[in-house]
Amino acid sequence: MHVADLQALITRDPGRPRVTWYGDDGERVELSGAVLHNWVNKTVNLLVEEFDAAPGVRVLLDLPPHWRSIVWALATWRTGATLVVPAQDRRADAVGPDETEHHDAARPALPSGADTADVVVTARPAAWAGAADQLVAVPLPALARRFDGELPPGAIDAGAAVMTYGDQIGWVEEIDPSATAVEPDVRHADLATWATPLAPDLVLSGTRLMVRTDRPHAAVLADVLGILAVDGSVVLLDVLASRRDDDDPVTVRLLGTERADGAVPPRDARPPKV
Repeated sequence: MHVADLQALITRDPGRPRVTWYGDDGERVELSGAVLHNWVNKTVNLLVEEFDAAPGVRVLLDLPPHWRSIVWALATWRTGATLVVPAQDRRADAVGPDETEHHDAARPALPSGADTADVVVTARPAAWAGAADQLVAVPLPALARRFDGELPPGAIDAGAAVMTYGDQIGWVEEIDPSATAVEPDVRHADLATWATPLAPDLVLSGTRLMVRTDRPHAAVLADVLGILAVDGSVVLLDVLASRRDDDDPVTVRLLGTERADGAVPPRDARPPKV
C-alpha cells in the first residue's frame, strides 16, 4: 500500500478518529481522518517546496514517538524520500521541557546517520546548530503555533511554517518502488509488509488499538502504519504512560474511555504471522 492509498482510505470516513495522542500531563490530541490527511498534505508541500524532497533524499526524524512524528513519517514516505529513524534511545524522550532544554544546551552526541542526512526534523534544534544544513524545528505541545526557543540560523520553524502550506498536495515526484523508504533496508514497495508484522487475529479491519511508545521509534511507526492500513485507529501513549501495565487502573480506564479494542502486545510476545 502506498501512502497515497492510505490517505484515500482514512478519508473515506473523514470524521472518524485515526490517531489519538496522550502526552504529558494528560494532554490529549485527536486527529480524525480528515485532519490527519490535512496535516500530511501540508507537510508534504513543505518538504517538497523547501527541501526538494523526492526519492533519494534522506530525512532524519529526530523526534520522540508522538503524533507529530507520525505526520512527518507519512509525509516523508508520500514524497518518496527515505526516512532515517535513529536507533538509540534519546534521554529527552522521557523528560520534561526544562530538562530537555538543559539536555539540548549540553550538546549531546548526534544520532548515527546525522552526517549524511539531507534534512533533519527535530524537537531539539539547539543540539544541531552547525551540524545540519537543512533543519526543521518541530514544537511538540499540542497548541504550539511556533517553536518556543531560539533557532539556529536558517532553521525552519515547523510550528509556524506548516500551516502556511496548501491543504492539497501541489506536486510530488513519482515514487520509485525500489528506493529505500526506511533505512537501512525497507523499500517503498515493501512498506506494507514492514508495517504489518501483527498476526491477522490481532489487527482486524476497523480495530482501535492502544500503541505504547517505550520501545524503538521505528517499531512504533510500523505498528501505527500497519493499523491504519487496515482501516484501523490508534491510541498512542507517551513514554511514561506506556510503562503502565495493561491491568493498571489508569490504563483500563483509558481503554474504556477511548473505546479501544485492546493494546498492541510487545513484538516478542506476538504469535508469528501466517
